[in-house]
Amino acid sequence: MTNRERTLAALNYQPYDRLPLVHFGYWRETLQKWAAEGHITDALANACNDGNDADLALNAQLGFDFCWTCAVGPNTGLVPGFPERVIEQFPDGSYTKFTADGVIVVVKPGVVSIPAEIDHLLKDRATWEEHYKPRLHFALERIPAHAADPALRQPARDLPRGLFCGSLFGIIRNWLGVEGSSYLYADDEPLFTEIIDTVGEVAYQCTQHVLAQGLRFDFLHFWEDICFKNGPLVIPSVFAEKVGPHYQRITELGRQHGITLCSLDCDGMIDALIPTWINNGVNIMFPIEVGTWDASIAPWRATYGTELRGVGGMNKTVFAHDRAAINTEVDRLKTLVELGGFIPCPDHRIAPDAIWDNVRYYCQRMREVFG
Repeated sequence: MTNRERTLAALNYQPYDRLPLVHFGYWRETLQKWAAEGHITDALANACNDGNDADLALNAQLGFDFCWTCAVGPNTGLVPGFPERVIEQFPDGSYTKFTADGVIVVVKPGVVSIPAEIDHLLKDRATWEEHYKPRLHFALERIPAHAADPALRQPARDLPRGLFCGSLFGIIRNWLGVEGSSYLYADDEPLFTEIIDTVGEVAYQCTQHVLAQGLRFDFLHFWEDICFKNGPLVIPSVFAEKVGPHYQRITELGRQHGITLCSLDCDGMIDALIPTWINNGVNIMFPIEVGTWDASIAPWRATYGTELRGVGGMNKTVFAHDRAAINTEVDRLKTLVELGGFIPCPDHRIAPDAIWDNVRYYCQRMREVFG
């Protein structure tokens, strides 16, 4: 079987010769560390990106089959984005920056986490009408050349391919901030709804255009990141009412083109939002964060049945420990894989504390246990 065939079989509760072994990418600092240790070349470390040739070469060295986040698709965000500029620099090397999303952030040297947001251009109807709405119309320039790769017309390929359909709320949260989006719903619900509907329409039209070219995809994929460790950053009932119908339109479009699987990338404790996704055609949760709250596909499967699939749920912190820790984690995954419709994957990008030999051993153990 090809890795594409294995993946589709595993997620559709069908027999497969072995479980595909997938990952979620790497921190840039991880690749640099491995290069400094002599495990990979500097050229490979610098070239590696999700799903590209360098990533495939690294997979061969470690033992992975492919990166799940290798979906291709249109740009459903702001076109054009705002010109980025540095606003103010400080003696310690930090600076404030105006981003392509119209957000002012603080960037600190040596800090690789998400920059702190301190202000947002989008605040009200006036800033929406002037700066954002004109950047949210369908145009052919949104469709990159690689999204029309003739190879996507061929079903006989080794790797599965997802069609990225954009973000229906996470991107809005980026523009407004958590506080801004919360206040806007309370202060101007019609504008809040208009923004969601505008973003949803752009995502729909982009997806429709790509699928109309006769390209063949194996799953749809969304990005959101609208939860934190204690739950959603949006009221679940509001999310269901205003965003749910846009998922439904796009997943139904996918089904019309033979695509029955839909993956969604959302960090944090997503439990309260799962009903909206499941009810509107999103059936693969990714990742499944072990996190501080021990997320697992098992209780979700008990609640939602076999319609809910999952990719993720592997605790990547064991890569910083030893083989015993890895063995324990692989053993924990056995009962989850037996549920079907589940492919283990390290939660989030493999971090710089990961030991090269431990990652290789994990891949070896997974192949020994799962074929």
